[in-house]
Amino acid sequence: MSGQRIRPEILDFKPYVPGLSIEEIKSRYGLSKVIKLASNENPLGCSPLVAQAIAQAAPDAFRYPQNHTPRLLDALAKANGVAAGQIVAGNGSDEIIDLLLRVVARPGVDNVLCYEHCFSMYGLTAKLCGVEYREVPRGSNYRLPLETLASAVDENTAMVFVTSPDNPTGLAARAEELMVLAGVLPKGTLLVVDEAYVDFTWPPEEYSVMHMVNELDNLVVLRTFSKAYGLAGLRLGYGVMPLWLAEAVNRARLPFTVNLLAEVAGLAALEDENFYSETLSVVFQGREQLLKRLPELGCTVFPSQANFVMFSPPFDAGEVSEELLKRGIIVRHLKSFGLPQNIRVNVGTKEETQTFLDVLQEILHA
Repeated sequence: MSGQRIRPEILDFKPYVPGLSIEEIKSRYGLSKVIKLASNENPLGCSPLVAQAIAQAAPDAFRYPQNHTPRLLDALAKANGVAAGQIVAGNGSDEIIDLLLRVVARPGVDNVLCYEHCFSMYGLTAKLCGVEYREVPRGSNYRLPLETLASAVDENTAMVFVTSPDNPTGLAARAEELMVLAGVLPKGTLLVVDEAYVDFTWPPEEYSVMHMVNELDNLVVLRTFSKAYGLAGLRLGYGVMPLWLAEAVNRARLPFTVNLLAEVAGLAALEDENFYSETLSVVFQGREQLLKRLPELGCTVFPSQANFVMFSPPFDAGEVSEELLKRGIIVRHLKSFGLPQNIRVNVGTKEETQTFLDVLQEILHA
């Protein structure tokens, strides 16, 4: 229609493709029970302390939250050993990605780098901000190509993104490798390490670079409450960065993007150490079970430091995923990541993980 005005780069946008919901699968296949193992959610749900905190705060939902969530920033500062002024909380870590691009990268001039078959939000957000997005090839067996990223940087590279542990592979770069990458980047180029899944690494001190934020002036660490803390539905994440950058981001950001219920939930989640420990126990045990059993079923499995495992079945991955759906189990066929031969399955409860393996055995050996 004439009169429509849309930026040209938006016309060929490929929107983010989320995992299928339980309701969608129940309706599509006429099922009464569905197990969702597609979105890397916490198998235990959320902490009882979180549910209680949300219920107590619900009557105040008509109030605006305190801007920039200072209570949560203080708690996060204590938990991470950084200054509260270095932390920016947002409506999921996706908002922090968007803010960084808006504040740091110059539209039409700068570029940002990542590697192929990665989390789509980096490229989608860069494009929306009018910033060129570039990808480099992965190494063998989907290895994170840190050396290639360093070689691909030019004078207009504003940011280099690394997801570690990586989505969808589960592979992780060691902290010392990421520190080397940060050290060789040119002045003015940020290394943004997305540690959404770092809670599930072992040992964690060998993988997280959070302790280096105070020493490196070009390092940003992203974290989320969606995974280990089970708050995916409340959209809460944060970035830890140099003070100068945090101040600039806070000057530019919209107010009140972290809602009141999300803030109280985040505070309660940080307090519930028992729930956090139980989550890690369930994930570690379930991950080991998947890594052991999937090869026995004829699948090619890739090492994982996350709460999910990527594997390639002996038959067409799309057909295997569809057969699992028909039986009420949602997994993530990785076609949208450009890996149509692979499937990603997250750890569920002990019963859910075992049911998945039993059903997959039926399908593969039918």
